[in-house]
Parts: sequence; structure tokens; C-alpha cells
Amino acid sequence: MTHTDFKAFGLADTLLDALARLDITQPTPIQAQAIPAVMQGRDVLGVAQTGTGKTAAFSLPVIHALLEKGGRPAPKTPKMLILTPTRELASQIAGNVKAYTAGTKLTHHVIFGGVSIRPQIEAMRRGVDIVIATPGRLLDLVNQRAIILGEVRHVVLDEADRMLDMGFVRDVMKIVGQLPKERQSLLFSATMPRSIEDLAAKILTKPVRVEVTPEVITVEKIDQSVYLVPQKAKKLWLIEKLAQPEFAKVVIFTRTKHGANRLSADLEKAGIESGAIHGNKSQAARQKALAAFQSGNINVLVATDIVARGIHVDDISHVVNFDLPEEPESYVHRIGRTARAGKSGIAVALVDPSERSKLRQIEKLTGLTFDLQKTDYAAHVDLNAPEEKRPPRGAKPQGRRPGGGGQRFGEGRGARPAAGNKAKPSGGNRRRRSGGGQTRSATVG
Repeated sequence: MTHTDFKAFGLADTLLDALARLDITQPTPIQAQAIPAVMQGRDVLGVAQTGTGKTAAFSLPVIHALLEKGGRPAPKTPKMLILTPTRELASQIAGNVKAYTAGTKLTHHVIFGGVSIRPQIEAMRRGVDIVIATPGRLLDLVNQRAIILGEVRHVVLDEADRMLDMGFVRDVMKIVGQLPKERQSLLFSATMPRSIEDLAAKILTKPVRVEVTPEVITVEKIDQSVYLVPQKAKKLWLIEKLAQPEFAKVVIFTRTKHGANRLSADLEKAGIESGAIHGNKSQAARQKALAAFQSGNINVLVATDIVARGIHVDDISHVVNFDLPEEPESYVHRIGRTARAGKSGIAVALVDPSERSKLRQIEKLTGLTFDLQKTDYAAHVDLNAPEEKRPPRGAKPQGRRPGGGGQRFGEGRGARPAAGNKAKPSGGNRRRRSGGGQTRSATVG
């Protein structure tokens, strides 16, 4: 069944009024598929990226159900729970829920780490209808008995694949274990690997599957170009382009947190005001950088994939892939920061010869074939040179690695020789310790 306007769904008049104020008139494909199923009380398995309107797809029909049910929330017992992987995405969803519930008596609160827990505890004590939360901080509140999930009637897992990538699967299952068996469950994911299929089987009951394919999203109104630029020359290329007026509002994606900080600092030295945003930044610092970018105080934001799905800013003119992502699906999320709300946008990728295999993976996912454009910086690049060979993910390094150089951030920290058995490295080992930092920089941000 196809719906050409929101009134056809049977949504409450207050929700239709809210949509009218927001100048939202026609449902997107994911909304047209999901809203009727959610209105019928069905569980839903949705495949859709950010920027497709899925927040409205799951929140509008559930808000409608809460309005029909009526009543005030009891202390600590929300009726709807929305789980999301990042603080930025939680804040974005909370903003949408606030707009949709304007003019109603429904209340909501956003819960995430990096800020004081006291206001969140106080809000739960007063009673809230809708909670939007990241898994870790929500479990903190559950463990402190500040929130009780036994009365939740509607639960949404948003960006489920990202949640699993970030290691939240255990937290998610602990939270699900606190929920009542009689509930409506909605799971949305940008991709549908086997791990998400397995998770959905544990959480959903006879779900309706709705899907918007990534191939459609990547090509629609986004002008994509790919340039061959050696890694050492990427910064020079970028500084030259950012001086051009058409690069008005730019998000640049790097592979690592350290790379984001370093690139932002280098741009500042070149006279280009920018901010960096990634998982190691405090919530206050992340919000400050994002607010400066939204207001136009800075026109360049350097980010990592951990927040790629949480950056929702209007009128982003360019997305630049300074480094190609480790996972091809992340390319879709990155370029989706531009061309939002029906507008056009430009996506640029800078490709070092060693990244050609990653480019082929992106082409396979999107069904596109990119014209790899040479630049002056690539004049002496040998396209027939062998590509960089990386060990399979999870493979253990061969041979001795003095000083634990192969460890990533957070792995093996604090390990020391047993008391009375202090090993003294040889002179050769001491010299090789400095190489450990190179492996650390490969940690995905």
C-alpha cells in the first residue's frame, strides 16, 4: 500500500500539525513502508541509512500509540525506549522527538555518558514517557535502580550494525533481558550482515521487513569524484581546495582519532578554521565543535567514523574522504552527510595507491565504477605497483614484537612483569620501542 501523505496513515491530528510546522509533507520510502506496519503493532526489521527519514518512521507511529493510550508516566518507568550507539545520534533523535511531541503532554529525556548522571536520575524520578539512550549509560541507571524497564511497551534499536561494531552487543542483550516479553520491538540497521540477522531473531517476533537499498542512496543527488593522491600529499591537496569558495561547508573523514586531531591542527596552521570530533573527545568538546560548525563559525569539521552517523547539519556542501574507510558501508554513511532534505551535494575521495582495494570494495557495494582521476601530486605514482598487503582482521603478528608494539589502544594496558622478575630489554629492543606508536595509529576512531 502506497501513501502519498501522512494523513493517510491515520496519525493523530497533533502529529499532523507538528509535521506541517516542520514543512514535512510527503513520506519517504522507508516511512511509507514502516509506519503502517508499526501502526498495526507489528515488529519491524528495517534496513535504511541515516538521512532516509527512519527516525520519523519509528517514532511517529509509536508516539501515536502513546497518545491513544493516555495517562501520565510513573516514576522511573518509561513506556518507549530508543537505543542508539552514539551521543550525537541520541541528541539528534531527541530533537526530532521534541518536535513531534510539541503540543502534547508526552515527555522525553536523553541519556548518554560524558555528562553528569544526576540530571538524568532526577528526570527518571519525575517520570518520562520516552527515553532515548546509549547502552552504557542506560545500564548505569538500571544498575542504580534509577530506571525500571519492566513497563516499556515499545523498544527501538537504531543503527544496530553500528551498535555491534562498537562492542555494545552484550549491553544490548542485558537491556533486552530487562524488558517485558509483551512489547513491540523495532530494529533498524544500515546493513544486514549475519550478526544483525541473529540479533533480530533474538529480539523480534515475526517482523515485517522494510528496506531502502544503499545503492539508491549513494547515487541520488550526490556528485562523487575520486582522486589519486599519495598519502603524504593529501594535506596539500586539501588545503589548496579548501581555499576555493565552493568548499563552503565541509566534513572531512579520517580513519583514526589521532589523524583527525593532527589534520585539524594542520589546517589551523594553514589559516583554515576547523574543529575535530571523535570518540576520545569529551561530550562538551564534541558539542562545542558541532555547534560551531552548525552556526558557521567554522566551515570545516574533521571527524571519524564513530560519529559519521551522528552528524546532521543542513547545507553541507562537500564530504571529503581523506582516508577511505575500513568498511565499505561506512562510505555510504559518510557521503550521506551531504545532499540531505532533497538537496544536492558533492563527495570527494582521496585515494593513495595502497587504498585501491578499498575503493574496489566500495564499487562492489554501491554498484558504481569510479573514474580514478590523476592529480599533479600523482604524476609519478606507479599504478602497476603492488598494493599494500594487510594481515586479515584478528590475525596475530608473527615473530617477536618487543614492547607490545602491536597492541591497539586499550589492549594490554597495565601489563607488567611479575614482581621480582623485571625484564630489561636489550639495546636493540629499546630502539625498536618507538615503532609501537605506528601500530596504535591504525586504531579505527
